[in-house]
Amino acid sequence: MTTALVFPGQGSQAVGMGKALADAFPAAREVFERVDAALGEALSKTIFAGPEAELTLTANAQPALMATSLAALRALESEAGLDVKRDAAFVAGHSLGEYSALCAAGALTLEDTARLLRLRGEAMQKAVPVGEGAMAAIIGLDFDAVAALAAEAAAEGGVCAAANDNGAGQVVISGAKSAVERAIALAKAKGAKRALPLPVSAPFHCALMLPAAKAMAEALKTTAIRALKAPLVANVSAVAVSDPEVIRAGLVAQVTGTVRWRESMAFMRANGATRFVELGAGKVLAGLIKRAVAGASAISVGAPADVAAFAAFAAAG
Repeated sequence: MTTALVFPGQGSQAVGMGKALADAFPAAREVFERVDAALGEALSKTIFAGPEAELTLTANAQPALMATSLAALRALESEAGLDVKRDAAFVAGHSLGEYSALCAAGALTLEDTARLLRLRGEAMQKAVPVGEGAMAAIIGLDFDAVAALAAEAAAEGGVCAAANDNGAGQVVISGAKSAVERAIALAKAKGAKRALPLPVSAPFHCALMLPAAKAMAEALKTTAIRALKAPLVANVSAVAVSDPEVIRAGLVAQVTGTVRWRESMAFMRANGATRFVELGAGKVLAGLIKRAVAGASAISVGAPADVAAFAAFAAAG
């Protein structure tokens, strides 16, 4: 097997995502119906029609993105013959996408995944008062350089850490607003091509998220994690894991830890993955893979036309 299935994280959401899949394929439509039932509300209406401000709320965006990813997967299974156990060498997801990946691999039920992501989104938002935290993208410096300047900024007061190592010269920092602002200035002084604040509602993947990590630890204690159809390449370790307790610990750790996406992509490529299929909203991960992973091809599946294109992509590999 040479195919890895990857699942996007927050920021890829857009009003209308998944609607064409739901309209075209009963298997995709069922995903949205089940997520609505699990949450006790019509989240699908917000996904398909907005308003955008409502969809962007962290507590909505996280389960919404997962639902769209799983709808794309179910469409591939029903229309293109994809079989995760047979066809996928690995699954991986960026931040909340790790939950989508686990659901795709059969480790979590769709209902449990929706409820966990609603809780995760609420807990992350509550962890830091609005306006006190920030995140910023640093372009053109490697991870070690960004981690060092984040530490330098934090030394003057406040949390600041490298949150996402996305690859292709893109590292995201997170922390207290004042410390992130200092890090942006340091990055520019140290030769970053760009250093720009991100429009986010909370500082994800840093120590300020500890209350959210504790909330997820409690929730995951009672959540069944079943055998995986394909191994998960975990955010916090950037290696393949299958043991339920290791997965459980990793889901807690990733709330405050760095998303090691660059290393995750490299691990999958080094272990035989040459084709990457991004499932769900947007094309962010496929773009990163094309820029950062030598010898790999990537496709994004988020609309009916993409389902048709998948068959040609799979045959070409």
